[in-house]
Amino acid sequence: MELSITLIIIIITGIVSFIAFSNHNLLEQFIFYPPAVRRGQFYRFFSCGLIHADWGHLIFNMLALYMFGGIVELRFAEVFGAPGKLIYLAMYVLALAVSVIPTYINNKDNYHYRSLGASGAVSAVIFAGILFHPLVGVGLFFIPVYLAGFLFGIIYLVVSGWLDKKGGGNINHSAHIFGALFGIGFTIIACRIFSDYPVLQEFIDQIKNMSAGDIIQTRGS
Repeated sequence: MELSITLIIIIITGIVSFIAFSNHNLLEQFIFYPPAVRRGQFYRFFSCGLIHADWGHLIFNMLALYMFGGIVELRFAEVFGAPGKLIYLAMYVLALAVSVIPTYINNKDNYHYRSLGASGAVSAVIFAGILFHPLVGVGLFFIPVYLAGFLFGIIYLVVSGWLDKKGGGNINHSAHIFGALFGIGFTIIACRIFSDYPVLQEFIDQIKNMSAGDIIQTRGS
């Protein structure tokens, strides 16, 4: 049975993260460290997405990727045909780098800053999925109430922006925001270049035709 791109990403990320949990040298080589990037180690834009802080961080990201990645990968295959899987992979890989560019700009001389995790790329996949299916129910794990995807996305971006501005904590909210925006922009541009699918118009039409029950959903609805 052929593995999906999503599952391959999850397997590779899981293996590398697991090894890095007990291999400090590997962690230091892969982590996003702006001063090292400034010295020419540009691979860190991508390698940081292969490692995670702990099991909770890894499981949360990979579970979110599993839930949305399969849907988005299938949609890309439907919209773009044969190149769809490669376009999907390109979005994920590019999102790893694009999502931390603002982080690099703001911390290129900060010798105390480090960042790791695939959250930026996972956000790109989630928001690409929301663009295709704006009414899909999205919520927090283990809470049986879901908001329509487009509404969840708006709240997510607003809260992430507020938390990023507030500062503090160990979460790179900036990567989440720019990863999400990249996923939307990449999907719109890819649809214009590689297909005639009017993804933005379809997004608007689905929202225009939604019912009250589409806004808040419960498990099993």
